[in-house]
Amino acid sequence: MSSAVAEKTPDDSSKLKTFLSILRKYGPRVVLLERAKNLRSGERVLIQGPKEYWNYLDRPETFASIGKSDDELGRMLEVLRFWFTKDLKYIKGKAMQAIQFDAGRILPRKSGICSWEVPDFVPEEANLPGVSANGNGTSVEDGNEKVRISYLTEQTSHHPPVSAFYIDCAERGVSARGFDQLSAKFTGTSIRVSPGQHNLGIFVNIEKRDNEEYQLTHPHAHLGGLLRGALSITVSDACYMTCPKTRMKAILQYMEEGWIGRSQNRLEGVIFRYDPDNDTVTKVKDVRESDVLARISGSWHGKIYYTPVGSKEPVLLIDIAPLFPAEKDIPPTEQQLSNESLKFWSEVTSAILNKQYAEATKLKQDIEERQRQRAAERKEKEVEWKPRFFTGAVTPLGKPELTEEGQKVLQGIRSGEFALEESTVQGA
Repeated sequence: MSSAVAEKTPDDSSKLKTFLSILRKYGPRVVLLERAKNLRSGERVLIQGPKEYWNYLDRPETFASIGKSDDELGRMLEVLRFWFTKDLKYIKGKAMQAIQFDAGRILPRKSGICSWEVPDFVPEEANLPGVSANGNGTSVEDGNEKVRISYLTEQTSHHPPVSAFYIDCAERGVSARGFDQLSAKFTGTSIRVSPGQHNLGIFVNIEKRDNEEYQLTHPHAHLGGLLRGALSITVSDACYMTCPKTRMKAILQYMEEGWIGRSQNRLEGVIFRYDPDNDTVTKVKDVRESDVLARISGSWHGKIYYTPVGSKEPVLLIDIAPLFPAEKDIPPTEQQLSNESLKFWSEVTSAILNKQYAEATKLKQDIEERQRQRAAERKEKEVEWKPRFFTGAVTPLGKPELTEEGQKVLQGIRSGEFALEESTVQGA
């Protein structure tokens, strides 16, 4: 394949025409920016559908640091710090996601596992209430140690396309889970990307803090710059973090950008006491001053501060500017399952990187045809497909649960063991 002659890379005008023709054909169901044959080397696409290595651990050390603080407000701030670092890939890189298949196609049943081993330390954690310079389990000097964060995901549904994920840091007793599903609509000048009906956000659990659970909801985002050919992500929506056990809630408001001038990526927010049984406050301005615990301000591309109630001095929560996504540990090629993303699409990816776009398209079409054949065979034999690592396709509501096999796999990832047996039911 590598010896084939590279094809001419399409120019921006032809790429834009292709994009607009796809939008006309598929309508609001599509977030697909380019077909694979129209991608330049190194470029990516964002599409509606599950992402095997779409994860929220661009800075895994911020996840591992959740729960260190002995103070309730400190723990909410730790959750917020994780939140602000989870999507660095879209701040530091292109506003796109890994190469995938076209919308409307038969999708493969896929899974993915990976892990990170990181220092048990975040520089700004010394700024939080309840984290002492030395102490049992809450010391900023814990950075001398390393902790492992494990990640398991599986596509659990085709129609609608949904993936379940589970994140675990056993040493720290912190975990997270949820369903990933995207909804998209072309608005004329941009694409509005929203969480799908089964995507209720990220559910973070701190076992060592009496199983405090935090629900983190996703804001709507816009993918703009389509007509200029300079893609960018903007957010001008609110999102929420709630913890019923501590009766604490955070509202983050991403500020709308002006038409003139450089993007500021500003946000403001508030942490306050709320009533879980009567949760009606959805705007920062509607929070009663007597309930406020801290205010949030800054740029989600730069420095973000919190100001405790009763103080006028902002305290640095996190500085995004010097951070970049951390490298993940993945199974060696010989241990990857046939339906893991890296192996499943390896030939297609190789063809694209070698600018052999026609060959990449043919390989992708071959995969899709095999998927159709396998699906027809299962239907004829009345074989029902079920998720392998999770108990339900879209249940329990918002919070997927691991099967017995899923729990065993997670235990293996914790110890650095990636080897898995092939599934008895194959998608392609």
